[in-house]
Amino acid sequence: METEVGVAVITHSAKKHLPHCLPPLLNSKIAPRVLVVNSSSQDGTVDIAKEFGAEVMVIPRREFNHGTTREWARQKLNTKIVVMLTPDAYAFPDMLEKLILPIQRKEASLAYARQIPHDEADFFERFPREYNYPKESHIRSIEDASKWGSYTNFFSNSASAYLNSALDEIGGFPHLLLGEDAYACARLLLSGKSVAYVADAVVKHSHTYTLKQEFQRAFDTGLGRKEIEAVLKYAGKDIKRGSHFTKALIQAAWREDPRLLPYAALQTCVKALGYLIGRRSTLASTKFKKRCTSQDFFFS
Repeated sequence: METEVGVAVITHSAKKHLPHCLPPLLNSKIAPRVLVVNSSSQDGTVDIAKEFGAEVMVIPRREFNHGTTREWARQKLNTKIVVMLTPDAYAFPDMLEKLILPIQRKEASLAYARQIPHDEADFFERFPREYNYPKESHIRSIEDASKWGSYTNFFSNSASAYLNSALDEIGGFPHLLLGEDAYACARLLLSGKSVAYVADAVVKHSHTYTLKQEFQRAFDTGLGRKEIEAVLKYAGKDIKRGSHFTKALIQAAWREDPRLLPYAALQTCVKALGYLIGRRSTLASTKFKKRCTSQDFFFS
């Protein structure tokens, strides 16, 4: 029988994560194909993946980008449903089964999981997960843009699933620094498809970033979203949701511990600066972009 579900785990120096990431996938009752894609890291990621029994694809680091790499992976898997995962997203045992259910029921053509913070996460790791990933599931379509605003296009390839034939219809994932998930979501919604947020499909996924890293990621987000804004614009601008996020962050920090407020304000300023500079850097020199980005190899 042809495998219905394939899982692409996109990795670089992920040796420490794979023992947590792979077992729930490989032990799933749906018996998916699991493909670990590695951008030539030398930490033993590939060896660990093979030991667990996953398929492996190695690509040159300089050829990695968030869109094209996932496109290669889905084409190699060539399954009816393709799941995208990052190795630091640790799935609950039944995550896969629940994530793909709206696609199997033909309620949606793409779906994404609820992300909760890792156990040791601090306030600044926890809050974005709690804000962006509510406890209630829902399905969105293009008709809901007036209700959801820019959140209509919100999607995360840290833990997501697609009907492969739907991706074929839009030409798959493009060559992008960042934002291939939002791009694919918007294109599919514009083509009449629906996206499901599956709150009971859960992964643990959160990060600790320095202020420098926050700036770099915000720069990448701003630059990436500027390059695809023509596709995203139907849902409105990001600034309204960004303002709401900031207000909610400040209120949550005050409730948890007022001493968090100075860092919350500083972090917000750093991220806003990075995002705005990124949006204005499409014509900037390669040297400037490499100094601001978290992925300097993309501009090689």
